[in-house]
Amino acid sequence: MHAWPKDPNTSVVRSASRLNEILIIRLDPAELDEKTRARAVDGIIAYSAICSHAGCPVTAWVKSDVGDKEVFKCMCHNSEYDPRSGAQVVFGPAPRRLAALPLALADGSLSVAGNFMGKVGGAQPG
Repeated sequence: MHAWPKDPNTSVVRSASRLNEILIIRLDPAELDEKTRARAVDGIIAYSAICSHAGCPVTAWVKSDVGDKEVFKCMCHNSEYDPRSGAQVVFGPAPRRLAALPLALADGSLSVAGNFMGKVGGAQPG
C-alpha cells in the first residue's frame, strides 16, 4: 500500500513532496530479519516509495526475478527490494536499499517513530 504521513497534531497530510510517499506492508514477523523486526509493529513495516537508483516511484509488489519471494519493484529500471531484510537490493541497478521508516504504536494507532533511516531517493530522472 502507498501512503502519505499525516501530522497527528494538525492532521495535515504530508503529500506536498513525493519524497514523503511511503510503502507500508504487513508480513509475517517471523520472516523479518532482526533489524527490520525491531522497527516494525506486528509485522507492519514502512519504506520510502522512491527508488534509490533514479528517484522513480516504486510501484509494484511482484515475484522476484531472482528468487521465489515477492519484492517491491521499481518498474522504470527493474530494481527490486526485499522488505523482509531492510529493503536491500536483490536485483537491478539500484545502488542501495530503500530508506526505512521506523514505526510504533501510539494510543492504539500506527505512527512514525523517527526519521527515515537512510537516504530517500536517488539521482533525479533526467
